[in-house]
Amino acid sequence: MRWWSVANFVSNAGTWMQLTVQNLLVLQITGSATATGLSMSVQAAPALLMSLVGGAAVDRWPRKLTASVSQALLGAVAFTTTVLVATGGLDLTVLMVLAAVTGIIATVDGPACALLGNDLVPPQDVPSAIGVGSLVHSAGRLAGAALGGVTVGFLGTAAAYAANGVSFLFVAAVIPFLRPAYGALRQTAPGRPTDPAQATPAHAVPVQAVPAPSGPAPVGENMTVRQGLAYFMKRPRLVALAGITGVSAVFGRNYHLTLAVLVTGPLAGGAGAFGTVSTVLAVGGIIGAVLGARLRRPSVRLVGTLAAAGALLQAVAGFSPSLAVLLVLVLPMAVVESVSDTAGTTVLQTDPPAHLRGRVLGVWGSISTAWGLGGPPALGLLMELAGARGALVGGGLIVAGSIGAGFLLRRRGAAVPVVLRKEALVPVQPVLQTAA
Repeated sequence: MRWWSVANFVSNAGTWMQLTVQNLLVLQITGSATATGLSMSVQAAPALLMSLVGGAAVDRWPRKLTASVSQALLGAVAFTTTVLVATGGLDLTVLMVLAAVTGIIATVDGPACALLGNDLVPPQDVPSAIGVGSLVHSAGRLAGAALGGVTVGFLGTAAAYAANGVSFLFVAAVIPFLRPAYGALRQTAPGRPTDPAQATPAHAVPVQAVPAPSGPAPVGENMTVRQGLAYFMKRPRLVALAGITGVSAVFGRNYHLTLAVLVTGPLAGGAGAFGTVSTVLAVGGIIGAVLGARLRRPSVRLVGTLAAAGALLQAVAGFSPSLAVLLVLVLPMAVVESVSDTAGTTVLQTDPPAHLRGRVLGVWGSISTAWGLGGPPALGLLMELAGARGALVGGGLIVAGSIGAGFLLRRRGAAVPVVLRKEALVPVQPVLQTAA
């Protein structure tokens, strides 16, 4: 797990370095901010439909092999971009094609790497492993964004892509040496391990696994997309989690847009002030990931409660009279929301039975991509109508109100009593006398 965490940190740093450099590269080629946003959308768009297929592939194929191949392919794309940048053969069309290819590969790589990390610890430690992964992701994002600017300044754009390619190859080289923990076997069907070599030896100390939740059982051993989609839709807690995360993604969390406008507009700050706010957000995310790693069996109710609390803090932050007050509010807001995200990821990755987790993550990838593509325009419209302060306050109240209404509706639906007519009651006493 330590090796995997180091590899993930290196990979995340390289990925965020490339994303930072890619935006600068598109601006250099076109001089258009619209084209920059389009390149990001092109890279994210394949997940809207391909995530379902990618999740099924993760369930069908050996996880270590899948992750190794996907990391190697991402490295090949990065090295190809390096050569094109160095030789001057990269134009906007080629860059868009490479971004789309990266997005397609990521639909397999994302769930494969996420579930591979869970296989490295006993089942009862999976929430901690997810928390560590969130911590590594946040730290890699900070390091990658900083290294991207430094690398471009001293070595050029091609060097940043080459560094990202090396980071992928490092991960691909580490994966074959990872050993799954006892009790963390992935199965394609109940009672049938994917890799017989991973079976627990007779002398090993057994580890008590987390019992699989109730839900639709797989039909046969075919790894179909429909099975993952049917399981997701028949699990109310997953549907509720999707609703909580969706409303939070649309009306909150887009702080690179709302807080940027608030800081540079009403608070009269500059790029440096927004950089300070972004740093505080990142630090809060790291603290929240550490706290989230201590959760053992988080629930959807906990995810919703924390998300609502973060939304209320967001609404209060919209009234900030100065940058100092905003910074005081931003830190706990980021901490609470990071814990909520870690808890939600734990629920998502541990609720399905092992043989369905890849496909469930594939369904989640499609849903989250839809939010990612539709959220910024909706939030932009809200900002046009209400301004930056109004978007923060109104968005926070919408998120908290929606989650609160969902809790009330669920409680009311669960509290409906079942009344039996008198004639429908079973005559227990006479039956017992007869039996005696």
